[in-house]
Amino acid sequence: MTERLRDERWAAPKPARHPLGGSADVPVGRGAVDLTRPDVEYVLNAAPPALKPRALPAWRRVLRHDGVRRGIVLVVLAAVWEALARWQANDLLLPTFAQTLRAFVEGVASGELLVKTGISLSVLLKSYVIGIAAAFVLTSLAAATRVGRDLLSTLTAMFNPLPAIALLPVALLWFGLGQGSLMFVLVHSVLWPLSLATHAGFQAVPETLRMAGRNYGLGGLRYVLQILVPAALPAILSGLKISWAFAWRTLIAAELVFGASSGKGGLGWYIFQNRNELYTDRVFAGLAMVVVIGLVVEALVFRTLERLTVQRWGMQRTNQ
Repeated sequence: MTERLRDERWAAPKPARHPLGGSADVPVGRGAVDLTRPDVEYVLNAAPPALKPRALPAWRRVLRHDGVRRGIVLVVLAAVWEALARWQANDLLLPTFAQTLRAFVEGVASGELLVKTGISLSVLLKSYVIGIAAAFVLTSLAAATRVGRDLLSTLTAMFNPLPAIALLPVALLWFGLGQGSLMFVLVHSVLWPLSLATHAGFQAVPETLRMAGRNYGLGGLRYVLQILVPAALPAILSGLKISWAFAWRTLIAAELVFGASSGKGGLGWYIFQNRNELYTDRVFAGLAMVVVIGLVVEALVFRTLERLTVQRWGMQRTNQ
């Protein structure tokens, strides 16, 4: 009897089926649980025919272009301007859009507006290049040495909040009434915003790229040009656009205050002169030329640079 009980105790338990069904036999007892899912067959429906992409309406295809959307905005602004001027009914205070357009065309046809614009742009471009070179030297020094970082942070904290127009009296004392005064003010308006943007871009370069450059033996100017500048190019382009806008409006304001520099007046002088003679339509034509130059530079220069570099490299999202 004792031997029979001992044999029953150590005998393997009988297999049992899972309550939900299934083909696996799992021993019952000692806490064992059968987790096998039951066999199920699914019948798949036939695949639908290939869907043809629906063509967009013509008006939506047209609106996908940035130039068309910007043109619509300009047309709406011109319509609002025309309506407001007609409601004002005072050409001396606010000429209509049609009158301003006529004065703009006459100024371009006579060559006077183009000559004034060329004088302003020549001064601006020379100052812009000098400001870019000075910003590159400062930021490269800041990226390489601790002394350069301290120097850049101190100078930007001192001079970046200082309005460029506030330096006009100092520029007149140092350089006299000429292009030197204008260029001094413009370099100031370009240097500090571009330096801040470039330095911020350098600081945001990932450490892995820095280590890769050091592993390849790069250092000094080669390290800045081949590692830091390409990686920080979106921030640098933003700084270039901001400094261009600062320099362009500073130039117009400086010409309004300086008047003609070296006997040659620029676009700001053209606006100032016509304001004194109460040719309000020509004043607005000069302002329109300022706006047109800004739009052309943004569309042809900066957008082209972005498309060929950061957008092509996948560093910046394209506007759709």
